[in-house]
Amino acid sequence: MAVRAAVLPAVGAPLEITGIDLPDPGPGQVRVRLAAAGVCHSDLSLSNGTMRVPVPAVLGHEGAGTVVAVGEGVTHVAAGDPVVLNWAPSCGSCHACGLGEVWLCANALNGAADVYARTADGTDLHPGLNVAAFAEETVVSASCVLPLPEGVPLVDAALLGCAVLTGYGAVHHSAKVRPGETVAVFGAGGVGLATLQSARIAGASRIIAVDVSPEKEELARAAGATDYVLASENTPREIRALTGKQGVDVSVECAGRAMSIRAAWDSTRRGGRTTVVGIGGKDQEVTFNALEIFHWGRTLSGCVYGNTDPARDVPVLARHVREGRLDLSALVTERIALEGIPAAFENMLAGKGGRALVVF
Repeated sequence: MAVRAAVLPAVGAPLEITGIDLPDPGPGQVRVRLAAAGVCHSDLSLSNGTMRVPVPAVLGHEGAGTVVAVGEGVTHVAAGDPVVLNWAPSCGSCHACGLGEVWLCANALNGAADVYARTADGTDLHPGLNVAAFAEETVVSASCVLPLPEGVPLVDAALLGCAVLTGYGAVHHSAKVRPGETVAVFGAGGVGLATLQSARIAGASRIIAVDVSPEKEELARAAGATDYVLASENTPREIRALTGKQGVDVSVECAGRAMSIRAAWDSTRRGGRTTVVGIGGKDQEVTFNALEIFHWGRTLSGCVYGNTDPARDVPVLARHVREGRLDLSALVTERIALEGIPAAFENMLAGKGGRALVVF
């Protein structure tokens, strides 16, 4: 059956909106009709080669929709069920999974090398980060499908697949923000806005948003920021001035740039925690000297997918949505058609907006 999709023909090439031939689900697979897909900076990183996947591919890893059909052996969902796509399913058997660190699963992205569909001329297509959500419908492994808990709008639920899990996990699992602590969030895009909301949910007393764009202040404050700082070489000094000259207890970096990682570290109090969520390129080198590492006693840690277990955390996030603590719609700055994805990529490059949502 033919469906429309956004195809990346080669690394660095523009996306092509075209029809693809999608097969019926085989054993252990699920076919999903997409309701919406979020346009994440990771998709841009895949298209420009910062992160590598086999091409040609259909990108999009943050989505939600309705099950159309299931293959043999699939029992946890059925046709008609609303679901969230999980782009990084854990295998349960590798070393990381054995340690309970499912977000570091060694086999999570094995499916990205599979051929899951074909173009009209018969060219093999790969499913980006496993789920190929930039399409009207997709066929995925059953492990990539999570039942959507009740009370969450299906379109907005797409954001649970990456941005919200990442931001929530950065605060609650990686940095482990405690009530009353102070938090700085560097970058007010989709993940940054989710991080701000999560810091508010965690009970942070002061939440400082940092971004290069003055236009994002309103979004950041609506998400929970108590203060807004325009990024500059003086950012750490401004943050210390807002926190009794101490620096924040926790900094969360969501941009993946050497300058902002360094600023996040410099903005963290002595003994505090700096968590890096943003995905930067190999050319983004951050330097520290040995004395400052000893003297400041800070913790610097990476954070993959929010250090989350989606099967465990999606129901928790759904409860926050139902009880009014988490507003998914506030993370969306524009709702676009499939054809609007290239323009959304350009907006991300320009540092504009929070999260574009492709609505099918």
